[in-house]
Amino acid sequence: MSILTRDEILKAIDRGEIKIDPFTPQAVGPASVDLRLDRKFRVFRKLHKVYDVVEAANYEEVTDYIEVDDKFLLLPGESVLGITTEKITLAPDICGWLEGRSRFARIGLAVHVTAGFMQPGISNQQVLEINNSSPIAMALIPGTFICQFIFQRCIGNAVYKGRFATQYKP
Repeated sequence: MSILTRDEILKAIDRGEIKIDPFTPQAVGPASVDLRLDRKFRVFRKLHKVYDVVEAANYEEVTDYIEVDDKFLLLPGESVLGITTEKITLAPDICGWLEGRSRFARIGLAVHVTAGFMQPGISNQQVLEINNSSPIAMALIPGTFICQFIFQRCIGNAVYKGRFATQYKP
């Protein structure tokens, strides 16, 4: 199981093992591809009740879907669900990791709270669990290269067919 470098990412794209739509060649780094923030968000409702964390938990029960034109204001301590502009499609022998970018982590912005692993065979946009852990308000601007995707070759083949296999909104 090896992490793909720039040359291997580009070869995998040429072979159709990795598809990125839309693809920006300048977004390919030494061992990852930068992905942009889309204009779609899910905002957490201010509920005054306890929400049970169980297998059947449904984020749509506690969030509202919105689309923004120019920016989304994320206040200190708040979380929001966002999504990448790019749709990633992986071959059955490639998986990946969604990571933040250090320039944003250094100002207190986390782009995925816990769910950074992407299964082999996915074909979807990546949901971002964005959290502002700083004491300052932050304007999230669609089109910003906000995260990076790291590709890894698997031993064997598998295809994720779960609940979020084809997600296109947060």
